[in-house]
Amino acid sequence: MYDICCIGHITLDKVVTPHSTIYMPGGTAYYFSKAISQMQVDYTLVTAVAITELTTVTELRQEGIAIKALPSTHSVFFENIYSHNQDHRTQRVLQKAAPFNIDQLADVQARYYHLGPLLADDIPLNLIEYLAHKGMIALDVQGYLREVRDQQVHAINWPDKKEALRLVTILKANEHELEVLTGCTDIREGAQLLADWGVKEVVITLGSMGSVIYAGGTFYDIPAYPPSAVVDATGCGDTYMAGYLYQRCTGAAIDQAGRFAAAMASLKIEASGPFTGTKKEVMQYLALQV
Repeated sequence: MYDICCIGHITLDKVVTPHSTIYMPGGTAYYFSKAISQMQVDYTLVTAVAITELTTVTELRQEGIAIKALPSTHSVFFENIYSHNQDHRTQRVLQKAAPFNIDQLADVQARYYHLGPLLADDIPLNLIEYLAHKGMIALDVQGYLREVRDQQVHAINWPDKKEALRLVTILKANEHELEVLTGCTDIREGAQLLADWGVKEVVITLGSMGSVIYAGGTFYDIPAYPPSAVVDATGCGDTYMAGYLYQRCTGAAIDQAGRFAAAMASLKIEASGPFTGTKKEVMQYLALQV
């Protein structure tokens, strides 16, 4: 029995910023795994990759991460282009990987299943229903709101959202995803609607404006901690969720978990690639923010 199991594809990412163009592994599966691996929690990853990305799986295993790697003809290939405003990016999807199914998860037991779909058909509704009977569901909703047309990523609604969200304990979305899901431009109104649909903890990330968490009828306003330099925002949301789920899994209160998660995300944005710090470093950083 693991504390947390993440389900998602490791991608091949092309990250373009005003400063550089870098080819690197990516996706929720990668950024979440790298960040959570620095914390004291029993963790495993279920992913699906092509042979060409198996070297990344090997590298993660050498770092002590337990991984169930499923075969796929292709790996997901994302192109992320950032302007000087790191809160915004444009994307292309150059290839897709095989979706996940129930049989692949039958032997995986966890308290939390963190779902990180990158595209709408990665994790079907019947798999969410199956996993909800085994443990609690945490979901980064972004992939369900992405449709690929001619390699371009377009925002879409999620047809199965009400059936799925009633099964979700913790949901993460940004303000744009919240509006697509709920039709609400007001953050608090949208969060309350998601709670009405059954989500227990609604986490809305707002980039440099911080985040808002709604749970049990209470709103928690979590500040963003200004990084010393804005280098690479790719994976910040995944890093935030790694910190938040780690804290909640180990008994931290919601506001404490949110602040820890925000600190991890701020530290991550200061360097290219995934978060590689420790809990001690996050706590030291937080102590300087008072």
